Amino acid sequence: MHEQIWWVTGASSGIGAALARGLAARGARLILSGRNVAALEAVAKDCGAGTMILPFEATDYAAIPQMVQEAWDWCGRIDGLVNNAGISQRSLAIETGFSVYQKIIDVDLLAPIALTQALLPRMIAAGGGRIVAISSVAGMAGIPVRSAYCAAKHGLIGYHDAVRAENEHLGLKVLVVAPGSVRTNVSRNALNADGSVRGTSDKAIDNGLPAEVAAAQILDAVENGKREIVVAEGAEAEIPALRRSDPDALFDRMSAMVQAGYAQQMGAKR
Repeated sequence: MHEQIWWVTGASSGIGAALARGLAARGARLILSGRNVAALEAVAKDCGAGTMILPFEATDYAAIPQMVQEAWDWCGRIDGLVNNAGISQRSLAIETGFSVYQKIIDVDLLAPIALTQALLPRMIAAGGGRIVAISSVAGMAGIPVRSAYCAAKHGLIGYHDAVRAENEHLGLKVLVVAPGSVRTNVSRNALNADGSVRGTSDKAIDNGLPAEVAAAQILDAVENGKREIVVAEGAEAEIPALRRSDPDALFDRMSAMVQAGYAQQMGAKR
C-alpha cells in the first residue's frame, strides 16, 4: 500500500478512522471524507502528511461528480476506495416510519453506489484498483430491530459482488467486509422508529472488537487479495455461516431472540 492513494468515506470515527490510520501506517496517502470537519482534521493529524480532507454530504448526489473530480485531481489517480459511511437502526419494522427506510437506504446503499459509479470508470481506465465495502453481519442475515439496515447492507453486498464479477478481469479487486459488533458509535447514532437518533449504545457494541483490531483484519485481507471476510467473534461469527449451511436453524434462532425479549432490550416499544 506504500504510496497508494486511498479514499475513505465515513472517516471521522469508528472503523473508517481506524482504517485511515491503518492505511497511513502502511504507507498510503489518504483522502478523508465525512461531514464532521473537526473530526476529519483530527484523524488527518494522526495520519500525518499526505492527507487530503474532502468533506461532503454522502447523499448530495448532485455534488458527487465534482467531489470525484477533486479527489482524482489531487494526485491524478485513486488506487483504493473504502465505502464505509453509514447509519444503523434499532426499531421493529411494524413501528418504523417509511422515511427511516428512505434515509438509511439513501446513506448506506445509494450513497456508496453513487460514489462508486462516479469513480469506477476512472479506476478501470487507469488499470483497476481496490474497493472495500463495509457491509455487516446484518448484510448476510435478517437481524431483529434492524430491518432497514439489513436491507441496505444486503444490497451493498449484492452491488459490490456484481461490480467485482464485471471488473475483476480488468484489474479491480473488491473486498466485502461483514463486521459484527465493533466498538464504535454505530448504536448510539442509530435511528429510532420515528427517525430520531437513539443516543445510547448497546452492551454488545461496547464489548465488541476494538476498531483498530477490525481495521487490521480488513487491511490484511486487502493485502492478501480476499474477496469477502467476516470480522466478528462468538455467536456473531456463526451467523453468516449458519445462513448458508442451515438457514432454518438461523431463522429459528432469530425468532427465539425476539420472543425472549431482544427487541425490548434494544429499546423497541413492543
